[in-house]
Amino acid sequence: MKPRTKAAKGPSQRQLRVGELIRHELSALFMRGDVMDPIVEKTGVTVLEVAATPDLRTATAYVRPFQPSGDGEVLVEALMRHRRFIKGELAPKLQLKFMPEIKFRIDNSIDYASSIDALLADPKVRGDLGPDRED
Repeated sequence: MKPRTKAAKGPSQRQLRVGELIRHELSALFMRGDVMDPIVEKTGVTVLEVAATPDLRTATAYVRPFQPSGDGEVLVEALMRHRRFIKGELAPKLQLKFMPEIKFRIDNSIDYASSIDALLADPKVRGDLGPDRED
């Protein structure tokens, strides 16, 4: 008899719920302009997803500059400088037993999807998709 291996599972319902609560409050915080930083104010922030670790001690917020011309890495550095302030603003609103440490990362999923679209639009690849494919 083979020993059972733990299959890779996705995030738990609690992780998803905590991540969504944090995302919602972060978006409201940035929309109100509570983070007083010239880079954040000038660029704007879009929070696409917040992923919480299984122990709910750390949450990673995936962000993008609201302005297309904004530099994502500079924005992430500015947000990391204000982590303690942001955590202090969120903690009373979330009503969690422990407020997770927040990390900010640039979200590259849109860039990845665009590169896949560009690849599929290539005439060589389009030919491999078959003649009945019109997208």
